Amino acid sequence: MADRMSKAEFIALIAMMFATIAFSIDSMLPALPEIGQELSPDAVNRAQLILTSFVLGMGIGTFFTGPLSDAFGRKPVIYGGAALYILASAVALFSSSLELVLAARVAQGLGAAGPRVVAMAVVRDLYAGRQMARIVSIAMLIFTLVPAVAPLLGAGVIALVGWRGIFVSFILFSTIVVLWMGLRLPESLPVENRRPFRGPLLADAVRQMFAHPTVRLSILVQTLCMGTLFTMLTMVQPVYDVIHDRADSFPFWFALVALMSGSASLLNAALVVRLGMRRMVTWSLGAQIVFTTGMIASGWVELSPDTRFGLFVAWQTAVFFMAGTTLGNLNAIAMEPMGHIAGMAASVIGAVSTVLAAAIAAPIGLLFDGSMAPLTTGILFMCALGFALMLHMGRIEERVIA
Repeated sequence: MADRMSKAEFIALIAMMFATIAFSIDSMLPALPEIGQELSPDAVNRAQLILTSFVLGMGIGTFFTGPLSDAFGRKPVIYGGAALYILASAVALFSSSLELVLAARVAQGLGAAGPRVVAMAVVRDLYAGRQMARIVSIAMLIFTLVPAVAPLLGAGVIALVGWRGIFVSFILFSTIVVLWMGLRLPESLPVENRRPFRGPLLADAVRQMFAHPTVRLSILVQTLCMGTLFTMLTMVQPVYDVIHDRADSFPFWFALVALMSGSASLLNAALVVRLGMRRMVTWSLGAQIVFTTGMIASGWVELSPDTRFGLFVAWQTAVFFMAGTTLGNLNAIAMEPMGHIAGMAASVIGAVSTVLAAAIAAPIGLLFDGSMAPLTTGILFMCALGFALMLHMGRIEERVIA
């Protein structure tokens, strides 16, 4: 690879692959009101399913893309995923019903799982140890900028050509990434290192992971933390629009929140070695319970519209920030006892937690009634349950040590 692609170019390409997911979700946020009015005028709230349907497809795809790339090579799986993503984008572009758009979004998510999951495998193939950690860190730093600018890009496309133009931007984005990879990046997994795809091995990995109490609990808590994040994402645009009447400025506020909450990974890196992963997750969930309870209590007090909006933006930032101090740690906790099946375990953890989180977030989002109640109570319940499960995990660890 060194004679064809510099390290800087490689990092940029990997960051673009990572960004497929964030771009596909966050750029759709400004389009939800128009899509709801055009395709589901009797129940505009159903437009939120455009987000969770994509996440559902991505979660299902995560089960298979890693093992498939181990069997057939990295580039063929990325090509296949990109082809499905582009085809699904074209179907959504010309859809005349919300149901067809939702089906296309599920297929989009399946396709997007290819570049997102396999990109990490490519990094593992070519680098190890601190070099790998450095490359992933830089790529993720670039990736954190995407949620900040995606709603702005989506709003710009809508202003120029309407909401269907966003699906054209998806097609162009994926085409650029896959052509860049095809022309510049050699296959990173030699034929002699490939392993056949075996369904029984995947099933056995699932059984092993859910039989281990710490792994099982960490996957459940990761599901709840991702459910919190997805619930906020599905409802944040209606909250800005319907409750606070700030639909026009939503992309700018979302960008500010995304940039501020992006520092969570830096704080986590500074504290996790000293405090430990379990304690970081437990404390983060405990803090979020306090913040969310305060947000609920603020609804019982007379406040000016600007003050109420400022409190919501602060709380939104705290929810996004919590994702940065919990998800990586929970993934590491689950992976620690599964070193003998690390590749399969990574696929199972990502798939199970993502699919279940989407299944939790979708019905909560549909409960939006013009008030904050569904959002705040849903997030409070998930954080409280996650906090209780983390305390239980601590008691299990104490018994093992004793």
